[in-house]
Amino acid sequence: MSPTDLARLVRLPAAASVVGDTLAGASAAGRLNRPGTWALPVASACLYWAGMALNDYADRDLDAVERPERPIPSGQVRPGEALAVAAGLTATGVGTAAACGGRHSAAVAGALAATVWGYDLALKPTPLAPLGMAVNRGLDVLMGAGDRPGAALRPALVMAAHTYGVTALSRGEVYGTRPSVAAGALACTVGSAAVAVAPSGPRPCTRRGAWGEILSGLYAGVFATRVGQAQARAVSAPVAAHAGAATGTGIRGMIPLQAALLARSGAPGAATALAVGAALAVRARRKVAIT
Repeated sequence: MSPTDLARLVRLPAAASVVGDTLAGASAAGRLNRPGTWALPVASACLYWAGMALNDYADRDLDAVERPERPIPSGQVRPGEALAVAAGLTATGVGTAAACGGRHSAAVAGALAATVWGYDLALKPTPLAPLGMAVNRGLDVLMGAGDRPGAALRPALVMAAHTYGVTALSRGEVYGTRPSVAAGALACTVGSAAVAVAPSGPRPCTRRGAWGEILSGLYAGVFATRVGQAQARAVSAPVAAHAGAATGTGIRGMIPLQAALLARSGAPGAATALAVGAALAVRARRKVAIT
């Protein structure tokens, strides 16, 4: 298996969409500046890549019919190799969370690993698939909160809600979707943006807090506009091409949504750094598919 084949198998650039999860959770829990917090996105990325490799392993027979260009049906990656990659990345992700985030983050990472494998091997073909993926995303956010998961419930629910809509819509990438499904995804997008910027306490009286409010609204607006427009096209014409385009846009939209959450919780610098990374992710996706 070549490095290019491996990158295609794990959807390498798509991991940019999870980098902000643990940071948003850590910021909400007041743990952003603790040692090890900034390494937790590595754990998120490893578990995300593990899920992508496992997805292709589990879907190898279906992909042979619907997506023969993917690494396994095209013969570029053997099924056993994909499974080994998934197992290795899972162990690396949980180990990184334990080493850098402590026992609470390790426990959440273990639960996340279990739900990732459960989703790919059992839940994905069922109607519960969007809920399963939403749980995965929420746990990823909570992994950054350490011993204060309650403080990170809002960002976890925001990311989970958007993920639910994106996953439901993604099921129509091959044969098309229904207007009601696309409309539901759009509702999740609008609701996530609104909750992300909603005040959770007294208005900030510091310049940093005020700047965070402004940036939060800006990033949430970018998220809602870009993702909402793509989903609105799927509502009006629920064909496979529009469902697929809206799914890709929804995945990339995770980044400005995370930035909005970071800025709203008092970390405008981290939010801006994350948003800048979005441009790099857009360039990378031109070489490797993210869905």
